[in-house]
Order: sequence, then structure tokens, then C-alpha cells
Amino acid sequence: MEFNSFINRYPSQRMTVFAKKAMVATSQPLAAEAGLEIIKKGGNAIDAAIATAACLTVVEPTSNGIGGDAFAIVWHKNKLYGLNSSGPAPKSLTIEKLKNKGYKTMPTHGFIPVTVPGVPYAWRELSKRFGNLPLKEVLEPAIAYAIEGYPVSPIVSENWKKAFNKYKKNLKGEEYEEWFKTFTIEGEFPKPGVLWRSKDMGRTLTELGESECLSFYEGDIAEKIDKFSRKYNGYLGKEDLLEFKPEWVNPISVNYRGYDIWELPPNTHGLVVLMALNILNNFELEYGKVSSQHIIIEAMKLAYEDGLRYITDYNKMKVPVSRLLSKEYAYKRAKLIGEKAIRPIHDNPNLGGTVYLSTADNEGNMVSYIQSNFMDFGSGLVVPGTGINLHNRGCSFSLDNSLDNCLEPGKKTYHTIIPGFITKKDRPIGPFGVMGKYMQPQGHVQVVTNLIDFNHNPQEALDRPRWQWVGNKEILVEPNFSKDIVENLIDLGHEIKYSEDIGSFGRGQIILRKDKVLIGGTEPRADGNISSW
Repeated sequence: MEFNSFINRYPSQRMTVFAKKAMVATSQPLAAEAGLEIIKKGGNAIDAAIATAACLTVVEPTSNGIGGDAFAIVWHKNKLYGLNSSGPAPKSLTIEKLKNKGYKTMPTHGFIPVTVPGVPYAWRELSKRFGNLPLKEVLEPAIAYAIEGYPVSPIVSENWKKAFNKYKKNLKGEEYEEWFKTFTIEGEFPKPGVLWRSKDMGRTLTELGESECLSFYEGDIAEKIDKFSRKYNGYLGKEDLLEFKPEWVNPISVNYRGYDIWELPPNTHGLVVLMALNILNNFELEYGKVSSQHIIIEAMKLAYEDGLRYITDYNKMKVPVSRLLSKEYAYKRAKLIGEKAIRPIHDNPNLGGTVYLSTADNEGNMVSYIQSNFMDFGSGLVVPGTGINLHNRGCSFSLDNSLDNCLEPGKKTYHTIIPGFITKKDRPIGPFGVMGKYMQPQGHVQVVTNLIDFNHNPQEALDRPRWQWVGNKEILVEPNFSKDIVENLIDLGHEIKYSEDIGSFGRGQIILRKDKVLIGGTEPRADGNISSW
């Protein structure tokens, strides 16, 4: 018996998952099981989130890695906490230097777009503040998978193939050789079910556990990163790593139909989600009505235009978050929504490749966590001897000094990865998230409206066919999106195309708590799984 494909030919129904003691939801089954294993050993939801995140760097390296950034929203002992562990641009990197080298925009590969990675420090901060178990023990499942190997899952293999083909075509320099050495098997991407391992990554994770991740920023790993960067005239240096610290931040929110929807403040674009929901508060939505779908799309477009214009490093923003989230400004933007699709523009409020996971335990703790390489495997650079693929988050910077998100030394760029959380009357409802670059705010809004306006259960909220705005009046929809709704939206002026690129529509997870029962949904567009107890 030979299988030529591990991508299902027929729709496969997932059911909502219920549990009492614990739940871990993410895009790869082995990682979800690792998180649950840690809870059964005496860890809590925070330990489980770290264990799952660490495993994901090994079992889904196509979307995240040790050399990426991370964000988290944590519910712990009746209080909500936010962690921003995204790093800034190197202090030696300036617009002038890049323009002198002939760059007009930020490149996507190589050392130029590499900002300070925040993932290891996120694990350290979460563990030290909330964890029950030693970080060394929490990282053990990830270490085992890296050293012993694991069978690659179908969607991960498909994404690996896409990245491999792209990198083989475009990455020609000597500095990229380590990526091909690390992430290929005999010069090819691993196919579904093929065993892949990285002993280098296993040794790195072991060192991170023993040093509580400080080796990455001030020890042996930092030295290796610095040496690699200097060899190829990179800008990231050990002084940048040494000076980096994550930020504990206050999550921001809007009240939507009686529920508080929480996101992290800029430099993330969670603000876009909240602006869109604030606009939608001015309308009544009904399931199945084309007019409701039209309104949601239009609100998303308007919020996104403002976000792309104003969001950057929180300390560098020219427009206060409070002004962008004011009811008055939302009403002003809502008035622009009419019966026909518009070409959105940003207003002036002064006038008026990523992985996501959710965890929960029987102590009441819940975590919404996300980490990313940004694009595929990131910069295409792997630090020799470590298995660390460095992300390329800095390619989001603009080289136009007049724009809010222009490159500056030590500045954080506009960040696409966002964890979400829902509460009601100061009680936790639960974490949710949808990964996928610029799809993420759109995925968040669609999930929230599915849950609250259209009374979908968590699995339905993720299963429902999605749309994504790509600019002006252009909308992409999934192949199974209703043809009747598409035709009616076209009549309203939307320019709609069906897209076969299912991965571009995001991949989400949801865990909700009702009374003492946990209710979970996982993404049908990924190798997703919910491990429960």
C-alpha cells in the first residue's frame, strides 16, 4: 500500500472538543501533546505554553523558530498580563547606510532584515513570572524531538516544499549554506511522514534550558550569532542582544456586544482588530445576510488603512492609541460605509510564515501565545552549529523617513503577530488567535463576529470559509466560499477572486471556558490538534 498524497481529497469533519482539567490547542499534534504532558507532570498553562512553543520551533520550523519574536496574553490569578517580546532594529542599522548601498526598500532575506530575536527571552520571562516547573524540564519534549527526530506532518511538509523551492531559486550566497544543511535531507525538503531531526537545535535548546535562555543574549549562543553576523557584514551584534529585554505591557481592549476583546498594544497590529470592532459596534449584523458580510469587510478595510498608516513602535507613534480607539472616531469611520464597496484611505484621527497556541488548566490559568519567523523560515540564515534560523521581521520597516514606520536604530517595527483574548464582566472567556501575516487582524475579526454575532461554536468559528482583503476593493475568498454571497458582493462593488492558497487565509485556535468546562476548536487548514484532559 503506497500513499501518494497526505492532503485529504474529501472534507474531514472536526468536532468541538470538551475537557475539564486542561487543554492545549495548536497547529501541530506533537506540540500540543507536549504541552499537555507538561501539565500532567505538575506544570500549569504557562509551562504548557512554553513547552508547546518550544516544540513548535522543532516540529513546525516552516513558520517559527528560536530566532523569531513572540507575544503573549496571560490570564493568571484573575488578572490579565501582556508580554511583548519583539526585538528592535540593530543600533548600527540606518536608512542612510542602506540607501548608500542602493536599497530603495528593505530586502526580505539576508542580515539586513534581522532584528533582535525575542522568542528565548519570552520563554524565560513567562517561566520566571508564572511557571510551576523549571524551564529546563519544560523544554525537554522539544529537545527530545530535535535530537531523536519526528515524522513531518502533511501541511508542514507542504509549506517546507514551498519555502525550499523559493530558497533554492533565490538564496545563492555562502551565508545561506547552513540553512540548506540544516533544513534539507540529502538536498531535498522532507516529505510527509519522513523523519527529520536537528541535533544542533537539540543542543541549543539544552543550553537554553540550562542557562534559562540567557546564553542567547549574553553567553555562548550570543557569541556565535555575533561571529556569524560579523563574518557577512551583518548589523546584528552581541551588544544588541545584551541590551534587549522584553516588555510587560497592559493589553488594550474594546467592548463588543458586552464582551471585552483584548489585544496587545503597538507595535502589534492588534489595534486594527479593535478599530474594526469599534466600527462594527455601530451596526447590527445578521448571519447569512450579504449586507452584514459587506459591512464587516468595509470596517476591516477602514481599520487596516489606519493601522498601516499609524502603527509602529509604541514609543514612536504620532497618534495616541486612545484616539484611534475612541467611539467618536469609530463613528466617523462607520459613516463612510454605504451600500457599495469603497476604496479605503486612512483618516486623520487628530481631527475629531507564524504559529499560534492556546492553553488552559484547572487552576483557571489561560494563555494566548504566538511566535513567528515572519516569512517562511525567515531570513534564510541559520547560525552555524546551532539550528537557529534568524527571522526577517525588519523587512516590515519603510526606508521613507516621512512614514511612521520608517527604519531607525533601536526601533521596533510594525508587527503582524497578535494573540487575542476575550473576557466578560472581568471573567475570562478564553484565548483565541489566527496566524498568517497580514491576514491576522482579518482572521481575528471574522472569528469574533462568528462567535458573538453569529453564535458559532469554537470549531464552527474556525471552519467557516474566510475572506481576506488584499487592497483597494480586492477580496480573495476560499474555494468553498458561498457562490451566492460572492455574486451579491460583486454586485455591491467588491472585486472578488477565489484563491486556492488556503494557507494564506490564516490558521487559528480557540479555547473557551464555560462554567468549569473547557471548549476548544482547532484549525482545519493546518495539522492542528487539541490535546485535552
